Amino acid sequence: MKFLDEAKVYIRSGDGGAGAVSFRREKFIEFGGPDGGDGGRGGDVWVEAVNGLNTLIDFRFQQHFKAKTGMHGSGRNRTGANGDDVTLRVPVGTQIFEDDNETLIIDLTEEGQRFRIAKGGNGGFGNAHFKTSTNQAPNWANPGLEGEEKTVWLRLKLIADAGLVGLPNAGKSTFLAAVSRARPKIANYPFTTLHPNLGVATVDDREFILADIPGLIEGAHEGVGIGDRFLGHVERTRVLLHLVSAQEEDVAKAYTTVKYELEAYDGGLEDKPVIVALSQIDVLNDDEVKEKAKALKKASGKTPFLISAISGKGMREVLRALRDVIVDADDGEEGTLAERPKKNRKKADVSFEDEDQEGEE
Repeated sequence: MKFLDEAKVYIRSGDGGAGAVSFRREKFIEFGGPDGGDGGRGGDVWVEAVNGLNTLIDFRFQQHFKAKTGMHGSGRNRTGANGDDVTLRVPVGTQIFEDDNETLIIDLTEEGQRFRIAKGGNGGFGNAHFKTSTNQAPNWANPGLEGEEKTVWLRLKLIADAGLVGLPNAGKSTFLAAVSRARPKIANYPFTTLHPNLGVATVDDREFILADIPGLIEGAHEGVGIGDRFLGHVERTRVLLHLVSAQEEDVAKAYTTVKYELEAYDGGLEDKPVIVALSQIDVLNDDEVKEKAKALKKASGKTPFLISAISGKGMREVLRALRDVIVDADDGEEGTLAERPKKNRKKADVSFEDEDQEGEE
């Protein structure tokens, strides 16, 4: 299944049914009268966040959604049936915008959340509704009201507890594959990851969701490379893990490049807690690792974790650091992401619980 995080759709709610003009005509009944029923109500257009979806790919093949029109009223005071509603089922974390792609209508952050984005038209009154003591035979009825029509944008922002950021080939996908059952594409060339990936990591019986996004390069906020279009998928995270590859000649420049792009992106990412890690340390000797760790510490102002997803070195420690930040953010909140029931998650294949356990890619 391909990943799609933005879609434009046309929606239209149903028109209301027309009221009926009818008069009672029965044998042996001396006085008849109006008995036209009301029209039925047009169907609504709803959007609902459901579990089990993580892409908007369904809206690539269908962009028009129309609710049913209400049935017309009929004689004998019979009201027309209401039109059927239409429900757009979207992943949790989907935002609905107006046609300008800027005005937010609703942000669906919880499973089962529903919102009516187009109201159906009311049915018209039949002529029985207009009967009065001075007008006992009205010969008119109301037409039904028209439904609403509009074009809306659906934009998905994945919901995760922690996000992985860094330059291309920083080891983000390898890290995700080592700590979860996610199997992102891994190769020794830039921009191997072309769309975000999610995985569930476990450490000390605590589960949390990791989001891996395509690598950032200098000028990403101006559209260079893949750009910063996927940074929205880490906006909802509680903590960022900034990976800097030990293979970079200048780790300080690699760190500041990504840091600047995060600050240039107007999404509050610069205010999130950041854990810095020097990845892929298995390719260097101890002296080279110490030298680059020192340079990275000077650039970031933090002592970086030294990790290798291949050998498993330092993986448990960095996962525990992520867990601690997430737990602190969860304190006092109900129904947090990290406390989501396990039945709704895929179990991680690497737990890093035992001291002698080694990480595997």
